[in-house]
Amino acid sequence: MILSPSPWWSTIPALGAALGYALLALRPVRLKPGGVNLLMLLVWLLHALALASGHAGKPVRFGFAPALSVTAWLVFTLYAIESRLYPQLRARATMVGLGAVAVLLALLFPGTPQQPSASPWLPLHWWLGIISYGLLTAAVLHGWLAQRAEAAMRQARPGDVMLPLLALERLTFRLVGAAFVLLSATLLAGWWFSEHLLAQGWNWNHKTVFTLLSWLTLAVLLWGRRTQGWRGRFAIRMLYAAAALLLLGYVGSRFVLEVILSRA
Repeated sequence: MILSPSPWWSTIPALGAALGYALLALRPVRLKPGGVNLLMLLVWLLHALALASGHAGKPVRFGFAPALSVTAWLVFTLYAIESRLYPQLRARATMVGLGAVAVLLALLFPGTPQQPSASPWLPLHWWLGIISYGLLTAAVLHGWLAQRAEAAMRQARPGDVMLPLLALERLTFRLVGAAFVLLSATLLAGWWFSEHLLAQGWNWNHKTVFTLLSWLTLAVLLWGRRTQGWRGRFAIRMLYAAAALLLLGYVGSRFVLEVILSRA
């Protein structure tokens, strides 16, 4: 098992971020809305500092847990923006729980040393993939909230999701569309770099296969939504399937290599 201690300059902000996430998850009733917003900003900054300091060492380390941590930070960023636009959106406990787990995992599993990039443009492929991870994860969380709202409506009981169901569905599929665009750009960038920069040709490994399957699932879902009016549980389950395939593409394969097989 690859379990390396993180340096102190990334450990301190990471622990601070995890503590802040825990405080937010407890829903501090004594804090006024301004105090909660200030705490969210502090947690966001500490998490960002932990991510930045985690890449300050030489050589740069990366793996499944840092990828999850970046994804959680992006999701938290989206939630912070959305909570200003839609105050009825109540998903803070879920968001901060994801953030706390991801930060602590990145401390325990900081990843493996990465080789220097053959081109300064190669990190573009990485960033496109990570942002598409974040957008799709946010879409999954919105879809889950939409399912809860729909279940409460079917059972004629008051739900804890205050945002209207149609608004939640619109937000969900806007995020799905954005994730699909970025995932398409990720695949195109990966193909171009493999063919023209690395001269290795298309590499049919686990990451490529699962990512392509996720892309195809999203394409079918968006097509069905636009032409057949797919919605509700069927559409959300397709979204879950696409997200699971994308998760297996990088995070799952790296988890197997780093933790189970103890290989870089």
